[in-house]
Amino acid sequence: MEIAGIIGGIAPESTVDYYRSVVARYRERKADGSYPPVIIDSIDMTRMLKLAANDRGALTDYLAAEIERLARAGATFAALASNTPHLVFDELVPRSPIPLVSIVEATARAAKGQGLRRLGILGTRFTMEGRFYPEVFSRAGLSAVPPPPEDLGAVHARYMDELVKGVFRPEVRAEIIGVVSRMRAREGVDAVVLAGTELPLLLRDAASPVPLLDTTQLHVSAIVDRLVGS
Repeated sequence: MEIAGIIGGIAPESTVDYYRSVVARYRERKADGSYPPVIIDSIDMTRMLKLAANDRGALTDYLAAEIERLARAGATFAALASNTPHLVFDELVPRSPIPLVSIVEATARAAKGQGLRRLGILGTRFTMEGRFYPEVFSRAGLSAVPPPPEDLGAVHARYMDELVKGVFRPEVRAEIIGVVSRMRAREGVDAVVLAGTELPLLLRDAASPVPLLDTTQLHVSAIVDRLVGS
């Protein structure tokens, strides 16, 4: 039997969304009244972000130890319930005792399946400026486009000051949709990846000029696929 291990707490609001979504999607797929086996390891988001900013090697060590904790607890595969720690996903894969399910690879598959080609990337500064989305997307024939510097800084500030703390205001929703509109007009994107797992909590029902790819739900689908054996 497959048992999902989730590195969560980065941030707690989106980890709750992950858990609820995994349970709901699993029950839709199984149709036998059962619930999914899930182990959640809630880590220190503040520590993770400091390491992401200052010491990627130490970040890899920290996350590798937490994945090992999940494996010892019985998880047969693991997922990082956040985009930012995928900064070191490639470094974690050879160190992990269990398979890892990538949020970036799940998003690339979905984007390619929808016929999308040029996608804006919104999330933390680490994600928007990182190479992990462009590298994975390029292998799938996709382009990953960050917002211009002024919008990038504003999105990161809203993310860290409000969204990770569970604060979701209509004014910020309008502000982020404004960034999406400018990316469509100036960068020619045909969709925008919500590459921060708090962004769907802010924007899930928002009207947008282009499709918004919810990385939480795409990752959840990949996790449930593994749980049910697809």
